[in-house]
Amino acid sequence: MPIFISYSHTDKPFVDELALQLVKHDAHVWVDTWELNVGDSILNRVQEAIQSSSALLIVLSKASVASEWCKKELNAGLMRELDEKKVIVLPVLVEDCEIPVFLREKLYADFRKDSKRGLKALVEAVARVTKIDQGRLQTGKSHIDWSETWGYSEKCFQIDYTFIESSSDWPFTSLTEISISCDAGATKRYEQYKELDLGWLGRAAIAEVLCEYATAKKIDMVLRDQHPQIMKTHLGDPGRNISYSVQIRCRRMGEDNGKDQLVHISNYIEKMRDHIRATARKPTQQEFERMKSLLSNL
Repeated sequence: MPIFISYSHTDKPFVDELALQLVKHDAHVWVDTWELNVGDSILNRVQEAIQSSSALLIVLSKASVASEWCKKELNAGLMRELDEKKVIVLPVLVEDCEIPVFLREKLYADFRKDSKRGLKALVEAVARVTKIDQGRLQTGKSHIDWSETWGYSEKCFQIDYTFIESSSDWPFTSLTEISISCDAGATKRYEQYKELDLGWLGRAAIAEVLCEYATAKKIDMVLRDQHPQIMKTHLGDPGRNISYSVQIRCRRMGEDNGKDQLVHISNYIEKMRDHIRATARKPTQQEFERMKSLLSNL
């Protein structure tokens, strides 16, 4: 999900540069001048963007705090904070102004004297709500913490996903580890993405392949004790000489309640894929053209 930027158009030069800096740090941002087209309903599009955003970045200046439109966007963000009980509003101070009452207790990214320091603080705050390669997934009464790591093993690219499911109602947790090893063709394909500075998109493409398989097969594992259950399979596209070796390893840790535990692996993967889709920023037009060129040559 994108970061919605609320601002007065008086501050447009600052906001355009700020948005570009956030994009360089892999953030997906929503700026009205970037997203709205002739004929769009401004009210509907802005309302949808605020409701679906990961966070609202509020640019504070003399012009914005006086703007009735900006006040409405801020109120919408504060209402989401109350409803969702998590940080939604991220204040950015660009000049001395009268800070709205309900923002005075918040720490803000201060761009007044040191823009580099302000940007660093903001990038760190944005990363906590837009991290593409780790997160927490809710499922019923339990939650699933997950992370993605990647690297090379014997010159072949590899992605590892780790999922830990737990609940205050359970005396145990489950640990699921999924390793995807690329063959030479799949490794070359990922490296082509990486050479175009689109490595994140190459990894997302591998997650899509895994999810397509998991959705079709409905992967479940039954854990009866502490011993791990292991599943191995191969995925690929023979027409493009690409394949992946997949190993799924699942085990239970903690107290043994004497009952079998059913782990819905496919559910983990689908929720992770949805998180990646929602959190990943959109490719810029230049990146999109480079990606089209890459895909046409595969």
